[in-house]
Amino acid sequence: MVLAGVAFAILNVITQWVTMKLAFPSASAAFWQYAFALLFSLPILLRHGLRSMRTRYPWRHVVRVVLAALGVQTWIAGLASVPIWQAIALVMTSPFFIILGARLFLGERVGPARWTATGIGFAGAMIILQPWSDGFTWAAFLPILSALLWGASSLITKSLTGTERPETITVWLLVLLTPINGSLALASGFDVPGGLALGLFVLAGVLTVMAQYFLTLAYAAADAAYVQPFDDLKLPLNVFAGWLFFGYAPAGYLWIGALLILGASLFIMRHEMRREQRGG
Repeated sequence: MVLAGVAFAILNVITQWVTMKLAFPSASAAFWQYAFALLFSLPILLRHGLRSMRTRYPWRHVVRVVLAALGVQTWIAGLASVPIWQAIALVMTSPFFIILGARLFLGERVGPARWTATGIGFAGAMIILQPWSDGFTWAAFLPILSALLWGASSLITKSLTGTERPETITVWLLVLLTPINGSLALASGFDVPGGLALGLFVLAGVLTVMAQYFLTLAYAAADAAYVQPFDDLKLPLNVFAGWLFFGYAPAGYLWIGALLILGASLFIMRHEMRREQRGG
């Protein structure tokens, strides 16, 4: 899980460097990153085969991947606009959107503890965003929008896990994500990388596959209750990466917002684990 966090932090640096420093369009950046990731994932696809895509819910899979692709697009657009640490702190609001969605669309009961944690998490996001300040730009909302889209995709994934095999869910994502990203890139003016940008996209594709592989290994090797807290190391890892490569460092009071999001996320995770242990 720690290695996955390191891989994602390096990946975020590469993405921000390409989009912010090299001025490569964010929609095309999303396409090339995941196109190379698909290329390096072909062994997985060939092992499972397209026959694993058989399903009774094709449109549910399509909507899930479209939401995930839009989440990728807004995330990379956000990295082109705001510092890494701010983007990663805001995208950590995703669990709170999942809670709201579970209540609204899946009819799950949301108790006082989860409502309180959700409120604290969004309060932390407002401290980081500071929509009342003169330096605020609407681009700062892009990481939150990506969190919302990824949260919606996760809810559909959750509904599919009751009837679909894990390999079916994985292969649908691998097969559809790149062409959807390609369509979005074409709609906004497709760009082909060369030189340094091309090399960085190849590296980004490798890191994307590595990060996902490390996540899979982590969950296969130990209980989620044990490995999940290590996922929250992504905040300090990305803060360090942003400072090392771009000189970004959050002001003191902005740490308060990040810690509120982190604390609320950890609380929800532990609360959910205890509910599962009690049988719901």
